[in-house]
Amino acid sequence: MLDAKFLRNDIEQTAALLKKRGFDLDISLLSELENKRKALQVSTENLQSERNSRSKEIGQAAKRGEDIKPLREAMNELGDALEAAKEEFAVVSEKIKTISDMIPNFPHESVPTGKDESENVEVLTWGAPKEFDFEVKDHVDLGEALDGLDFKSAVKISGSRFIVMQGQIAKLHRSLAQYMLNLHTNEHGYTEMYVPLLVNADSLYGTTQLPKFGDDLFNTKPATEEGVGMSLIPSAEVPLTNMCRDMIYDEADLPIKITAHTPCFRSEAGSYGRDTRGLIRQHQFDKVELVQIVHPEKSFEALEEITSHAEQVLKNLELPYRKVVLCTGDMGFSATKTYDLEVWVPAQKAYREISSCSNVGDFQARRLQARFRRAGVKKPELLHTLNGSGLAVGRTLVAVLENYQCEDGRIEVPKVLQHYMGGLTHIG
Repeated sequence: MLDAKFLRNDIEQTAALLKKRGFDLDISLLSELENKRKALQVSTENLQSERNSRSKEIGQAAKRGEDIKPLREAMNELGDALEAAKEEFAVVSEKIKTISDMIPNFPHESVPTGKDESENVEVLTWGAPKEFDFEVKDHVDLGEALDGLDFKSAVKISGSRFIVMQGQIAKLHRSLAQYMLNLHTNEHGYTEMYVPLLVNADSLYGTTQLPKFGDDLFNTKPATEEGVGMSLIPSAEVPLTNMCRDMIYDEADLPIKITAHTPCFRSEAGSYGRDTRGLIRQHQFDKVELVQIVHPEKSFEALEEITSHAEQVLKNLELPYRKVVLCTGDMGFSATKTYDLEVWVPAQKAYREISSCSNVGDFQARRLQARFRRAGVKKPELLHTLNGSGLAVGRTLVAVLENYQCEDGRIEVPKVLQHYMGGLTHIG
């Protein structure tokens, strides 16, 4: 969440920055609530002070043997007024918090202004899309022909937007995840983690999935006034980043770099009709997540690094891709700056997102109360958090199947994966 000082002390500038993201801040409502909050705070403090004074007066009067009944009656009335003020203060504060929880992060000054993905800015392209001298098939036709992708069984078992993989394609999917983890732990310095797939509401609130994105979660029980119970993770970002919740690190402990391979679960609310064919948009998919918890003065350096780590996977797999910086209108809720990596998908003749790497600044850390202490400084400060896909395994499988397809329907195994595939050079 944003620092409350921006809403209290500089609301006009705050609204202008958020406007770049397409978010309209209700200045009049917030100002009205903030003025009421301040007035109630003063009133509560005055009533509390008067109550303390009256309490001393009663004690002194009692010592003098005076009748303190009238004083106690006045004290009780004062107590009722104080409790009423406290309750009203709590109500107003909760209304401000409810609004604040739905306000996105500020865009960094280097982020291009734009309304949607059409105004994202290409930073670079790597590799040249392969020229095929035969009719290209998509990953669905390729996978089904090899008896490796079974969508019909998945529909029978669970419904649409699920997949059953088998045989060599299931092994290729597992090999991709293993390769990514080994690359990030052995060469990029991440610590591999095994994390829960079910998380509580506090964890989802800390990484900003709640309250804004509650509709995109799979919950173990229907949402009620008492909460949502446990939820399946939409990404390993949630458990990994929550490792630093309520923690105070020494400056020397930073940066913290952690990674995990997990299934991810998303209802894909609002995406009906998009990418309904194949593996691009599933309710359950695998991802290798990268998280960095860093010194605030080094977070943009870390963003370049974490993005390069995701890029390295694509380079080593020899998959053509492009890197774009997202404009203000296309960034995720909590990000201050985001790079997307988009891999070439031959059957679509287009680049499709395969990784999103974001610097979140202190936006999550403020909710998480994730802090560090500079050497020689007593007061702790908020950390900065970053996350990125390194990579989405299912989408990487799509790219490998389509980019490495042969005219006879077989799939060439990328060189860096052949060891994981038992020396296999082709599938099929």
